[in-house]
Amino acid sequence: MWNFNNVKTVTYRGEWVLHIEFDDGLAGDLNLVEYPDKGPVFRPLQDKDFFRSARVENGTVTWPNGADIAPETLYAKLEAANKSLQPTA
Repeated sequence: MWNFNNVKTVTYRGEWVLHIEFDDGLAGDLNLVEYPDKGPVFRPLQDKDFFRSARVENGTVTWPNGADIAPETLYAKLEAANKSLQPTA
C-alpha cells in the first residue's frame, strides 16, 4: 500500500526497464515499455537514450521533457511485480 512514499533512486537497466527504489525500501525492476505509446508527452521515451535519462525529481521518476509517472502508479506496479516473483506455497 502506497503511503505517500517517494522514489529514492532510479537506475536504467536496459530496454525500457528501470530499477526503482522507494524510501520505505520497496525496490525492483519495472518494465515500462507501454509508456512511449501513452501520449505525446511520453513519445520521446521511444528513444532508448532519452528513456535512459530518467531521474528522480520531486519524489518520482521524471524525464527532461517534463514527462513523469505518478509515484503511486510506480509503487503499485512494483508491488505487483514483486508479488509475482514470490513463490507460491
